[in-house]
Amino acid sequence: MSPAATTRALIRSADRATLATADRGAEAWPYASLVLAACDHDAAPLLLISDLAEHSQNIAADPRLSLLFDGTAGLDDPLTGPRASVLGRAERCDDEALLGRFVARHPAAAGYAEFADFRLYRVRIERAHLVAGFGAIDWIDGSDIVYDVTDATDLAEAENGIIVHMNDDRGDALEDYAHNLLNLSDGPWRMIGIDPEGIDLRCRGEVGRVAFEAPVHGPGEARERLVALAHQARVPTAGDAK
Repeated sequence: MSPAATTRALIRSADRATLATADRGAEAWPYASLVLAACDHDAAPLLLISDLAEHSQNIAADPRLSLLFDGTAGLDDPLTGPRASVLGRAERCDDEALLGRFVARHPAAAGYAEFADFRLYRVRIERAHLVAGFGAIDWIDGSDIVYDVTDATDLAEAENGIIVHMNDDRGDALEDYAHNLLNLSDGPWRMIGIDPEGIDLRCRGEVGRVAFEAPVHGPGEARERLVALAHQARVPTAGDAK
């Protein structure tokens, strides 16, 4: 993958990140902490933060921030794995569909997402610094990272319907995706999102992502791709060999 695609994949796969903002005050010290993360269909990061949080107060004074997305989990030497520092500006967002994407990724957030003091922020990416291993280091422009979803509005509008159908009627396929394509633990796995480049799954505190071999831009294409993935993920039985 290109550096931009690798960075985008890190953002799409993550359910958390390290957020750094400029602490208020004359010296403006960097302030970093763990946050839950999701993303828009184009991979722009989404954050849900209380007005009482230090980050919210910092963002109100200076919307610039940095998010570290870490893809090194499970490696014997983490420095050989990918990580991306995404630099951008936090923008308040009142889009209910995007709030729904965040809550789908973090079900516990449903308990406070509607509180008056919680705000959804969409991060406008300006650039990112990717370290994909020793010597694989790139600065990437934000416009190269975000995915052009101009032709994928139908897919975004159909997202909830696709998720409901897969969770209610195709749970077996979701289990096969998780076990046989991603080598993840026992479920029950549920689908929590779909975008032009793949689908997202969740089981309790674990998330997984199945990337499409080629982008899809509408619900019809998505259905065909999900059926093809189900065939790919299905483990042959003794009867299949006859």
